Amino acid sequence: MTLASLIAIIQGSVEMGIIYAIMTLGVFLSFRTLNMPDMTVDGSFVLGAAISAVLCTNGYPVLGLIIAFFVGCGAGSITALLHTKLKIQPLLAGILMMLALYSINIKVMGNKSNIPLNNKPTIFTPFEETAVADYIYIILGFAILLGILALLFLFLRTRLGFVLRATGDNENMVRALGVNTDITKLIGLALANGLTALSGAIIAQYQSFADVGMGIGMVTIGLASVIIGEMIFGTRSLLHRLTAVVLGAVTYRLVIAFALELGMPATDLKLISAIIVAAALSIPAVRNHINFTQKRIAAAKRNKGV
Repeated sequence: MTLASLIAIIQGSVEMGIIYAIMTLGVFLSFRTLNMPDMTVDGSFVLGAAISAVLCTNGYPVLGLIIAFFVGCGAGSITALLHTKLKIQPLLAGILMMLALYSINIKVMGNKSNIPLNNKPTIFTPFEETAVADYIYIILGFAILLGILALLFLFLRTRLGFVLRATGDNENMVRALGVNTDITKLIGLALANGLTALSGAIIAQYQSFADVGMGIGMVTIGLASVIIGEMIFGTRSLLHRLTAVVLGAVTYRLVIAFALELGMPATDLKLISAIIVAAALSIPAVRNHINFTQKRIAAAKRNKGV
């Protein structure tokens, strides 16, 4: 591996990691903040990409990002309503919405499974002839991510944001205080899927295509990024957690890129992601089992001494 190829790998991973970090923030909202597994992510990611691609072909790349975000919020809201009003379990509600979005996404794409964006205007096009053209994906992506990160941080520090976090920690307590948690769940899932759709919209313009299958396993990728970020960078404060989630997304992309460079088949990537998530989620149970075993051994030794 030459120095040039190493730099290219790192640059490409950082570019994609920054964009996928927006989706990871959405997964963080649903999985960590609301404590709800939301499978809608796989569908809303493609929904954002489809809307973005359609509007890019008509010459409106920026409008594509804006509409993708709000339509993604709509998809998350429907999932929340299925759960809160129809009393469908959150996991099943997300799966139902994900299945519905598959057909909706094909309709949005004009009954096609793929939309190429070759020679179509994107948010990156105006900067392709500038001095920073080689780094525009990182610069523009980071600017968007930084704005979202700042807004999300400020929102989660408001009274509504505090109630949103409290709902995930102890919903019964929040209800006892007279708060309608159905509303907080709707807002949380709407924002989560809005961010996911926005990430998909940017990815479509970055990769110059949208495909109906590009969202498969996206929730697993998001969870892996969240868990990697929290394990490596910690969770001391809200800002620290949000930053850790972003860095986790970039780290995940770096790991995947180097794994591919070392010869790992691309078909194994989702398997590796699933293993990472399963291993990380099982850590508390394993730690409790080890502590329990150590206590039993210590108690047995004391009894023998007596």
